[in-house]
Amino acid sequence: MYPLIRSLLFRLDPENSHDLALRLLALTAKFPSVQQPAHPISMPDQSILAMGIRFPNPIGLAAGLDKQGTAREIFRRLGFGFVEVGTVTPKPQTGNTKPRLFRLVEHQALINRMGFNSVGLEQFKKNLEKTPVNIITGINIGKNATTPIHKSIDDYLICLQEVYSLADYITINISSPNTEGLRQLQDRELLDTLLANLDRSREDLADKTGNRKPLVVKIAPDLDTSEIKTIAKLIRTHSIDGIIATNTTISRPGLENYPLATQKGGLSGAPLNQSSTRTVKLLYHNLQDEIPIIGVGGIHDPESALEKFEAGARLIQIYTGLIYSGPVLVKQILNTIQKNHRI
Repeated sequence: MYPLIRSLLFRLDPENSHDLALRLLALTAKFPSVQQPAHPISMPDQSILAMGIRFPNPIGLAAGLDKQGTAREIFRRLGFGFVEVGTVTPKPQTGNTKPRLFRLVEHQALINRMGFNSVGLEQFKKNLEKTPVNIITGINIGKNATTPIHKSIDDYLICLQEVYSLADYITINISSPNTEGLRQLQDRELLDTLLANLDRSREDLADKTGNRKPLVVKIAPDLDTSEIKTIAKLIRTHSIDGIIATNTTISRPGLENYPLATQKGGLSGAPLNQSSTRTVKLLYHNLQDEIPIIGVGGIHDPESALEKFEAGARLIQIYTGLIYSGPVLVKQILNTIQKNHRI
């Protein structure tokens, strides 16, 4: 069924196709007749404890697909163990100029330069509050494009405080290549200050609510070994609970002669797999089992999922692979994990 649906959706502009699919998914979730997940969300021996959270299985939906937090229920029914929604910014913003999403079908890849298109915190919170679901939810937070880098801490603090009660964990997105200057926040001094402030705010919120929510940092796949080592040290220093490796890449591995590869933006999908897995390995070398790693980037089949676990990931997320392979990918990965006794 999905190959037919995909062929129809792929006739549309990529962003229009994305928006239509998400609206249909959100609408489907409202029908009581769709009560059972298409694939089991908790198969034997596949629950996993990470960041103090018991995940029913280790496969999550990466941020960027459900940006506005409107379709979580259907992803639970599709078999995901958790979802990450956003990126949300304090104020609404439209993102970068269209077109800003491109399919590289032959390579099972996407290039996007969306730029944190967001309904803003107020509407985002309303979306989540009116669609309560029984699925672990991470909320991915970022800064507004108009906020200078030296004031970006304020945006992250506002987001953290506003979404804290609605999240099971909060992801600090400092690695999108599509907001000018954002990746500067991965530099040692800026990251040190940002994480110190967010950890302090989180501890205040934990004291007030009696519930300490995990903080996670999402990094780029374009960092060198010394930069990854520095980030790993700061993660420890500021009691960050997890790290997501990785966001999209500004490189074009194996696509140098492909016409669409010249488009500006972050590359996701199969070509990202190798550099993403390299980053997971380097992080694990520095962190071991001390801080869980969520592996994401280039997972397009069960084998590439296993590569992430073997590199040191405790959990994984998918996005572009879901677009190309459909929901069956979740079941295939879960079955392969079970068969290989990975969890």
